[in-house]
Formats: sequence, structure tokens, C-alpha cells
Amino acid sequence: MLPEKTKVEFRLINSEEMPPIVISYNDDDEPKVVINTYHKLWISVNRRMIAGIIEALQEKMDTILQGYLVEQYKFEKEDREFLQ
Repeated sequence: MLPEKTKVEFRLINSEEMPPIVISYNDDDEPKVVINTYHKLWISVNRRMIAGIIEALQEKMDTILQGYLVEQYKFEKEDREFLQ
């Protein structure tokens, strides 16, 4: 049985004040991507670069999360040693 795919909510807006693309989360803690059509020319010109950002983003997130996990493991180890 395959795991259920994470739902990603996409929204389109048209706002001069907002950036071209925003990644956040909705009320159910699921990923939400907001695409601002006000910047559609910029998005169109940079569409390949935007798609390529995903690989770099995955690497950066992996680095950050690995550091967090190492830190948490260290805390857990210290707690165990303290309780002995």
C-alpha cells in the first residue's frame, strides 16, 4: 500500500504588494503555494529557474534539518546521562 500523497493547496492572487511566489501552510498544516499573477511576466521569464530552485531548496532544508536532528539527539543523550 502506497502512502497517501501530501495535498498541496495552490492559490492565485493579483497583488502589487505581495511577492511573486509564497510557500506557507494552510489551517490544516498542509503546504500552500500562492502564485501572484501581478508578477506573471517575471514568473514567465524565470520559470525554468524557479523550477530548478526545488533541488537547491531540498539540499538547504536537508542541511538545516540534519543539524536540528543532531542537536536534538545530543539533548536526548544528555538527558539520559543526567537521569542515571
